[in-house]
Amino acid sequence: MYFLRFFALFSLVNNFSMSGFRNLFNTFLFVLLFLFVPVLLCKSQTLKVPPDVKKAYLKGSRSADGRPGLKYWQNSAVYDIEVTVLPPSRAVKGSESITYTNNSPDTLKSIVIRLVQNNHKAGAARFGNSGKDYITDGITIDRFVVNGTEDLWNDKMGQTTSQEVKLKEPLLPGRSLSMAVDWHYSISRQSGREGMIDSTSFFLAYFYPRISVYDDYNGWDKTEFTGGPEFYNDFNSYSLKVNVPAGYLVWATGDLKNAGEVLQPAIVQRLNKVPASDSTIVIAGLQEQAAGKVTLKKDVNTWHFESANVSDVAAGISNHFIWEAASVVVDSKTGRRAEMHAAYSEKAAGFREMVQDGRYALNWFSHVMPGIPYPYPKMTAFEGNADMEYPMMINDTSIEGLNGRRITNHEIAHSWFPFFMGTNESRYGFMDEGWATTLELLIGRSYDNTGFADSNYKKGRVGTWSNPDFAYADVPIITPSTELKEAYRPNAYGKPSLAYMALRDLLGGELFKKGLQTYMNRWNGKHPLPWDFFHSFNDVSGKSLNWFWKNWFFSANHIDLAVNSVIRTGTGYTLTVENTGGFAIPFNVLLEYRDGTAAQTHYTPEVWRLDEKKAVIAIKTPKEIRSLKIDGDLFLDADTSNNIRIVK
Repeated sequence: MYFLRFFALFSLVNNFSMSGFRNLFNTFLFVLLFLFVPVLLCKSQTLKVPPDVKKAYLKGSRSADGRPGLKYWQNSAVYDIEVTVLPPSRAVKGSESITYTNNSPDTLKSIVIRLVQNNHKAGAARFGNSGKDYITDGITIDRFVVNGTEDLWNDKMGQTTSQEVKLKEPLLPGRSLSMAVDWHYSISRQSGREGMIDSTSFFLAYFYPRISVYDDYNGWDKTEFTGGPEFYNDFNSYSLKVNVPAGYLVWATGDLKNAGEVLQPAIVQRLNKVPASDSTIVIAGLQEQAAGKVTLKKDVNTWHFESANVSDVAAGISNHFIWEAASVVVDSKTGRRAEMHAAYSEKAAGFREMVQDGRYALNWFSHVMPGIPYPYPKMTAFEGNADMEYPMMINDTSIEGLNGRRITNHEIAHSWFPFFMGTNESRYGFMDEGWATTLELLIGRSYDNTGFADSNYKKGRVGTWSNPDFAYADVPIITPSTELKEAYRPNAYGKPSLAYMALRDLLGGELFKKGLQTYMNRWNGKHPLPWDFFHSFNDVSGKSLNWFWKNWFFSANHIDLAVNSVIRTGTGYTLTVENTGGFAIPFNVLLEYRDGTAAQTHYTPEVWRLDEKKAVIAIKTPKEIRSLKIDGDLFLDADTSNNIRIVK
């Protein structure tokens, strides 16, 4: 290995001598990076790093201090999309032009096209069960042109959700290519993440062919979409036009650019009041829609939306959904406000407070945790059946009460993870769902005085896998999501969320927030990996947390503490706690004294730093202990029968 490094360094210097001093500064920086990155990586030698990720560090695109490397890059595209949907027909017809820029140092001899709609095809590999109404013929490419060449595609190529296309002319570093694609497909009758909500209400997601991610550690992402682990996309700019019949409203990712061309003047006036309104404004009610007083009376209206630096676009359409909106300050420094919209049917009782619930979430997430201002101009909650997130949109089930609000919070939290942060959900779902689950709990605590947030978290996020009889509980979190099935939800949601909560307990709220915000400021709009997160927190905390990362993310641990012994000493007692499960969790020790009084002491995960299997704790007290109990609170113990000790 050292010989290879020497040889590569010799070659670099030799090339440098031939090119003179023109690149002196860049070469000097590269030599320093080349020499010292292996040294820095030694600090993380207890963490397993996949070979492709190691290459990224050695190439200088990522840094061992948690920052993007000096040679970090990512590709991007500009999409101009137009789709036509004419309910009750389920046919979707689309055309798009794409300008794709290769910012990588590599010459690309092919491109990979994503056709997510092909997951609806009969026989397609799927993560879970699907009914007959889920099945369609998939997506059909009618025209495919790259840089003027039209013979690169045929029907046989479009059988899967990921298709590699050889280029006639390689795409050089720093150059762009142009694509033009026409396509059509039928919306699935079974509504999930996308599809038919009712006969005249559709949700369009993953509805257009897109260029997959080509990144600095794995090259082209060719992961098949199976309907389970989610998505990985570049940050792009979009112009989206949606053609629908008169009487139909459209909500979509981005700013509506032509309200006056699709809506009647009275509706436009209401819409224009939203950016300054704390109160909910009814933009379009049912009676107005039935009377034809909302949209312009053309055969077809073209709704035009634009967005920039986003990873995807989605749209909802309906001719009988109530439309409400308001706005909220999301950046106190600038006074910037973001709009909160809701689109829902008359029967959707769970949506009647959606605008105000959404305003609360946008405000809380922006100012409290993670404390990063909401990065987009608007958010729309569309009534569907998925409980699913998209840039600036959520497709939510109508559920009344705290549980419905919890789901809304969770989906809006995804605006930061993964959309702001650009994580690879298909490979490391815990970087996405784990954070949304944590934020769901924390925001719930901010307004819920009934204990629902904690009890629901224990039941739904932890209790499903904490039982030792659950055979798939002991799979390391770092395991790629594509390799999981039964263990996917525990590994993507509950377990990593507990890890983040344990980290918060270990560092304290202030340092935890600083670490999270630093990581987000470094990596938003990019594609962070778990090791970027680990290294960034190491850097901010000023100490190696590798023991913690290894314990929580790389182990097959579970949660199970036991009282080993309680021994009387001259100053009190010595308590020995066995960690038979292995996870470095925080816990409380509840003491009941013989005089009838009680006390409680909290212990952070630090007690497991030197020995993750045993902690020896000194309890200083002049009183006699009658009984002692270990309580992990959120960290549900697999076997609580050995958590209590009666002291004789």
